[in-house]
Amino acid sequence: MKTLIAWFDSEAVSETAHNGIAWLRIVPFIALHLACFCVIWVGYSHTALVVMLATYAIRMFAITGFYHRYFSHKTFKTHPWVETVFAFIGASSAQRGPLWWAAHHRKHHRYSDTEKDLHSPKHGFWQSHMAWFLNHRAFATDYSVIQDFAKRKTLRWLNRFDIVAPFTLAVVLFALGSILEVYAPGLGTNGPQLLVWGFVLSTVLLFHVTVSINSIAHVWGKRRYATQDDSRNNALLAMLTLGEGWHNNHHHYPNSVRQGFFWWELDITYLALRLMQSLRLAWDLKPVPVHVKQDRA
Repeated sequence: MKTLIAWFDSEAVSETAHNGIAWLRIVPFIALHLACFCVIWVGYSHTALVVMLATYAIRMFAITGFYHRYFSHKTFKTHPWVETVFAFIGASSAQRGPLWWAAHHRKHHRYSDTEKDLHSPKHGFWQSHMAWFLNHRAFATDYSVIQDFAKRKTLRWLNRFDIVAPFTLAVVLFALGSILEVYAPGLGTNGPQLLVWGFVLSTVLLFHVTVSINSIAHVWGKRRYATQDDSRNNALLAMLTLGEGWHNNHHHYPNSVRQGFFWWELDITYLALRLMQSLRLAWDLKPVPVHVKQDRA
C-alpha cells in the first residue's frame, strides 16, 4: 500500500534525489505520448476536434492565467474558490501541481539562463524543452520559494496528489463520449474517441506548446528590452499560448498581469482576466507602468 501511495504522491520524491531521468516515475508521461497513436483506431469527428480545442484552450488559460500570472507572480487577486477551481483545471493538464509549477518558475526568474536555470536552452534544446521535467531532481517541490501559497491546505493536497486532476478529466471525457454515443449518435463520437482527442492529444499538445516558452522563446524572436537573460518576444508562440509568447516583455517586467504590452500584441489571457474582473471574479490587476514600456534594448 505504501508503494502505491508513493506512486501517486509527488511529495514522496526527495529534494536530494540524484540527477538523471526518473524512468519509473515518467512511465505515465511516456504512455501518454504513445497513446496518441490510438487516434488511428478511434477515428475523427467534428465533435472530437471541438472537444480537443476546448480542453486545450481552457487548460492553457488555467496554466497561463493562474499557474503563471497568479501563483508564480501574484499579478492579481481572486476568491479562494476561484483559485481552487483553476488550480484543479491547471493540474488536469498533467504539468504537475500549482505549487510545484510556481516554485520552479520563480526559480527560473531568479536564475534565468544561468547554470542554476534547469531549463535554459544553454543546456541544450532537449534539456530545456523536456529533459529537465523528467529529471529526478525536478520532481520535488521547493516550498521555501512558494511559502505564501503553500499555506493553503487545498493547494498542498492538490500539489501532493496532482495525478488526481488529469485522471478525473480522462474519466469525465470517456463518460461524456459514451453518453453522447447513446443519446446523440448524430455527433459521431464515443467514449474512446473523446478520451483520445479531448485528453490524450490535447494534453500532449498543451505540454509541448507550454514548454516551448522555455526552449524556443529564449532562442528565436525579437528582443525589445535589454534583459539579463536571452528571452525573446515570439508572436507565433503568443498565439498558441494565449499571450505567453511576449516573453521578453515578461522578463523585463514580470510584475504585470499583462504580457502583451502594446495594443497590437494580442494577449488573450489578459483579456480573459479583464473579463473576470468585470464579473468580480478577479481584481487588483497589476498594470504595466508607462516608463517600463518606454525602455528599449
